[in-house]
Order: sequence, then C-alpha cells, then structure tokens
Amino acid sequence: MKAPLSMTFKRIVLSILTFIVALEMGASLISSLGEPQVGNQLQLYQTDLLVQASEWDGSGLPDNEVQQFRNAVFGEDALVSATEQYQEVRQDATAGLGRFQKRIAALSANDAAQTARRQALITTANAQQALIDQIDLRVGMVQIQQEKIDQAIATWQRLAERQQSEQQANASQQHGIVVKTLLELWQKPPIVRPETADIINSQLKGWFRYTALARLYTVTNQPEPLAALVAAERSEAERTLIQLSVVGLLPSLGALLGTAGIIALVAQRILRGQAAILAVPEPQWSVPWDWETIWQVVVGGFLFVGQIALPLVLQLGLSLSQSAALTPDIAFAGGGLVLGLTSRGKALYSLVFYLLMAASTLGVLYWSVKAYLPLSQDWFRIKLWSKWPLWGFGSYLVALPLMLGVALLNQHIWQGQGGNNPILQLVLEERDPLALGMFLFTAAVAAPVFEEILFRGFLLPSLTRYMPIWGAIGLSSLIFSAAHLSFSEVLPLTVLGAVLGFAYVRSQNLLSSILLHSTWNSVTMIGLFLLGNGGY
Repeated sequence: MKAPLSMTFKRIVLSILTFIVALEMGASLISSLGEPQVGNQLQLYQTDLLVQASEWDGSGLPDNEVQQFRNAVFGEDALVSATEQYQEVRQDATAGLGRFQKRIAALSANDAAQTARRQALITTANAQQALIDQIDLRVGMVQIQQEKIDQAIATWQRLAERQQSEQQANASQQHGIVVKTLLELWQKPPIVRPETADIINSQLKGWFRYTALARLYTVTNQPEPLAALVAAERSEAERTLIQLSVVGLLPSLGALLGTAGIIALVAQRILRGQAAILAVPEPQWSVPWDWETIWQVVVGGFLFVGQIALPLVLQLGLSLSQSAALTPDIAFAGGGLVLGLTSRGKALYSLVFYLLMAASTLGVLYWSVKAYLPLSQDWFRIKLWSKWPLWGFGSYLVALPLMLGVALLNQHIWQGQGGNNPILQLVLEERDPLALGMFLFTAAVAAPVFEEILFRGFLLPSLTRYMPIWGAIGLSSLIFSAAHLSFSEVLPLTVLGAVLGFAYVRSQNLLSSILLHSTWNSVTMIGLFLLGNGGY
C-alpha cells in the first residue's frame, strides 16, 4: 500500500504546484499584454544612427560611388526616411499611450487592491509619453536640418506646452529644459545663456548635439570651435556608418544567405526524400521514465522551484539585509528584475539569479532521474569532435530569415505591446562595461547551457515517448517560449525553439543547439549595445 499512497501523495503535491504555477504564469502573461515592447526604442535608436551616419562625406571615394552607397544605405533622402521612421514609432507609442490611459481610468484610485496595478500603469504610460517627447524633439531637429525652421519651432512649442501643462516625470522635465534651450537658439533674435552649452552637451547626443552646438557657435561667432566640431562630426559619422552596417546590413546579409539555404534545403528534401537534411530521423532515445517525471522536472523543478520559490527566498534575503541596515544595490519584485540603485547591481542580480535557478532546476532533474542511471549514451550527448560548429552556425543563418518574418508578423499583431524580457531594455540603456559583461555572460553562456540541457536535452527526448519527433519538437518549443512569460515573445521563441530542437535532433549533439542559442543571444546583446550607444 505504501507505494500507491506515496504515488498518490506525489501527484497531489504536483497538482497543487501546477495550480500555483498556472496562476503565476497566467498572471505574468496577462500582465505582459499591457507592457510595451523594446522594439520601438530599438527603431528609435536605429533611426538616430541613420541620421548621424547621413553626415558621412565619402572619405575620399569617387562621387558616383559615394552617391550609390548613400542611396543603398539611406535611400534618396536620409532625413525624409528618418522622419518617416520617427513618425511610425510615434504612432505606435501614441496608440499604446491611449490604451494605457483607458486602463488607468478604469481602475479606482481609492481601491487598495488596484493601487499597485494603477501605479504600474501610470509609470508605463509616463514612459510612453517620454518616448513621444523624445521623438518630437528629434523631429524638430531634423526639420531644422531641412531648413523648415517654422515647422521645427512649432513642433517644439507644442512639446513645451504639453510638458508644462502635464508636469511630467523627471525625464520629460529634462526634455523640457532642452526644448526651451533649442527654442531660444533658433528664435529671432537668438538667446544664448551661460548654461546653454552645458545643457546641450549633457542632454543631447550624437548628431543632435552636433547640430545644436553648430548653431550655438554660429550665433556666437566662434569659427574655430565650429571648424573643429564639423571635423569631429564627419569622423563620428564614419564610425556610425560602420556601426549601422553591423546592426543592419550584416543581419540582412545573413538573412539572404539563410533564405538561400532554406531554398536549397527544401529542394534537397524534395529530391532526396529521407536522405535529405530536413528529414528528421526516428527518435533515438529510449525513455525509461513516464509523464510524471517530466511533470516533476518542468513544473516542480523549473517553474515552481526556479521561478517562484527561488525568487521568494531571494526577496526574503533582501528584506533581511535591509532590516539589518545594509544597503543592497539591487531590488526585487515578484520573479523579475526591477530598477535598483546601480546598473552593476542589476547585472549581478540577473547573473546570480540565473545561476541559482539553473542549479536548483538541474538538481531536481538529477534527483528525478537518478533511479534510472546510468542512462544510454544518447542522452545529453556532447561530442567535441564532430560537425557541431557547422550545425550551430548553419542553423543560425536559417533561423535569421524565419525570425525576421515572424518579427514583422508579430509587430502587426501586437503593435508595440505584449512585453519583453526586462534585460533587453537594461542592456539597451546600459553604458557600464562590467555590467554589460555580466549581462552578456548571462545571455551568451549561462542561459544557452542551462536551457538547452533542460528543453532540448531532457524535455524534447522525453516527449518522444508519447508523440512523434516533430510533435516533441513543437511542444517543447512552445513550453520554452511560454516560460519567458511574455505574450509577444511566444511566437518568435516558438520558432527559434523549433530550429534549436531540429539542430539538436539532426546533429545528436547538444553543442549544436548551445552554439546556436549562444550566437543568437550574443548577436542580440551586441546589437542592443550598439544601438544604445547611438541613441539620444
């Protein structure tokens, strides 16, 4: 009787944990519906790079080659293209702001249960408004460069009036100071104050700073600083052009190669049938455990212990440190990262949390399967001397066009909403090298190793006991995407998970999917850093 009773008790416990996990994941996913994506910020920063690089003077190349290159990179008119992109981001942000304001109005300010949610929505709405303010500031600068002085002044005056009437948060107040300074510089006659140069240098970046300083030096008749500024701007434009190429042109080239690869693979599948690369072999794993072990590892280990219990323990630890008069430089809420005192603290928390989550989940995995040890050599296979680099990088190229297509579809579906991993926004805004290094290690090493062991090494093969190999790839990919707790990421991460699963199944080597996963995360992080450095 003991075995059936213990089994019944185990199932009851797992059912309770599943209920708790379902509530927590459901709440997180529903909450993500109202969160903005980082995509608008990315497009904004990429447009900033475009404007900065448009000042490139050709570096001594023949005029016809320079013009051809400029047309290929910037289009017929870089500033017109930039204005269109700014307005596109502004429209999405305005629509998102309207949705947030409606949701705020629907919540009662006097209901204690709704206070926290209402305040979170107000914070998000303020961030959207700040984004709109940034765009209006930029559009005015572009209009100045296009010699549309009256339009620029009108744009800035509307921005100044809105900020003055709404009295928004500090970020918008800073924009208000900049707008006032710009209006004074371009009015007739211009007004230059002692603090004008300091405001420009501290509040503006890149092309926007150069443009404002050029106006300042012109109206104050400073030819030597103006000449030095022009030379510095041309040098910066050349550097930014390289930066823009890395961020935009190289992924596009990779996507073209990946598209050609997909066409070749499909053609080979048609011609060679089961001998083709796309032909997935029959499952090679003998699965000794049943669905309860899978349930125990994924729900009990990864989702409950790793993403619910562990965060609560860390939160308790932080509360104790605060009560002991210590000053932590990170803050924690729920299961995610929130704003802390230092960027290094956020990065360190992210890394430590991820390592602890991996250790606890893999501990549950080992405890769950130790009765079946030793496993056959097909499980968790790592072969150093094989073609795993080819599988990893080749799969990355194939994933590029698929993910770009999904990104376009996703943008149409979610229109800038649906949430994102909070680390993306942190990396985009980060400037500290040590913090960036910790974020990069978390994304490029810790996450790929742990997630591939769990989702591809354990979950995918385990599911083949109950379904065909393609079904196991699809279901494990869906669970992989849902575990990231963001509705807008479900579709793209399911596609990426399917490519990761295919690479593992075909290569029979975890190093292949780890390399693909690491490459994807690394390129994403580097792109965010480059875009952030070119932003306002």
